[in-house]
Amino acid sequence: MPIPDEPTSNKPADSPQSAATPAVGDVENQTLGTGAGVSNIVRRWKREDFLKKGSLGLRGFGLLFSLLAFIIMASNKHGDWREFDKYEEYRYVLAIAILSSLYTGLQILRQIHELSTGTEMISRKNLLMVDFFGDQIVAYLLISAASSAVPLTNRMREGADNIFTDSSASAISMEFLAFILLALSAMISGYKLSTQSYI
Repeated sequence: MPIPDEPTSNKPADSPQSAATPAVGDVENQTLGTGAGVSNIVRRWKREDFLKKGSLGLRGFGLLFSLLAFIIMASNKHGDWREFDKYEEYRYVLAIAILSSLYTGLQILRQIHELSTGTEMISRKNLLMVDFFGDQIVAYLLISAASSAVPLTNRMREGADNIFTDSSASAISMEFLAFILLALSAMISGYKLSTQSYI
């Protein structure tokens, strides 16, 4: 029986579920969901591991194509006017193939060291900058060398199509493929650089 002098409240009874659930703006009393934070961290680790291995693979094939361009152009000596070192464009192709081979070889060694030991040789921020700018510079040099030698090779092929011009075209093709791979590697490096936390 209600007591007539006691005021009645229209306040609903607190349910146990509403007491346990924090308010939307209540940052201090939040509890972690069932593995939401952990799954995001694991997903991020998998993505970073995939990017590291993908970058290593791209640079590995870039090294292969750069070495092939170097070997093909350096062995392109067939006597008389069919010597690669008589043409400035072909010397440029050779020089950039050597530079690209050295850069990608050193990057591959560094990445293998990091994957096997788990330690980075230089700070992460500097490493990302070296990766991004190094990949871009070498990729641009590769496409520059390939595009400078194409007109000369086309002119020579109009007059005589022989092993010298075929070898030159092969070396140019290898440099173009190396450019594509290093350009993709530069895109991965740019993505890693843009998602880097500076806190």
